[in-house]
Amino acid sequence: MDATNAIFYILILIMSIVVHEVSHGFMAEYFGDDTARNAGRLTLNPLRHLDLFGSILLPAVLILSHAGFLFGWAKPVPYNPNNLSDRKWGTIWVATAGVLANFLIAIVFGIIIRLTPVIFSSLVLSSGFYFITSAIVIVNLALAIFNLVPIPPLDGSKILFSFLPESAFDFIIVYEQYSLILLLVFIVFFSDYLYPILAFLFHLITGLAL
Repeated sequence: MDATNAIFYILILIMSIVVHEVSHGFMAEYFGDDTARNAGRLTLNPLRHLDLFGSILLPAVLILSHAGFLFGWAKPVPYNPNNLSDRKWGTIWVATAGVLANFLIAIVFGIIIRLTPVIFSSLVLSSGFYFITSAIVIVNLALAIFNLVPIPPLDGSKILFSFLPESAFDFIIVYEQYSLILLLVFIVFFSDYLYPILAFLFHLITGLAL
């Protein structure tokens, strides 16, 4: 991938991460917690969300090294679970909101990819159109799938912990203590296993091969 395409991918990733994080904040507000709004984080301005390493450096390294999977993160949008009107389901929906937002973006642009050749002559469609729209679908699917992995601080862990009984509290504490190591191990050794899922969903949504 050349530098221009890499920049496009990073820009798409940044905005997709921003939408992901803002969705957490709006869902928390829906359940009664306005922590994110009070912190000024319910905005699509990427400067309020960017994490230098997770939003820019890591994605750039993954793209330029031709890694099999693309992911990144932003500064988490803050929320206080104690303020939620329903702590269990509020936490689940707050964690799920970002993933659902990314899936929704992927589906919308997948529909655009499918319908555009029907509405417009294929002669007016450029490779740039398919590159950008496909990149948006790929990046958002990757974010959604990766965030469902049940390792803290990913959203999948919050969903998992919400369903565990109170007797699992000690396990959760130990699990969180080793979360960084577990996440690094997963990224290095197991992230490639997510690629078939990504390829299947991409084909299902767009009708194109990845």
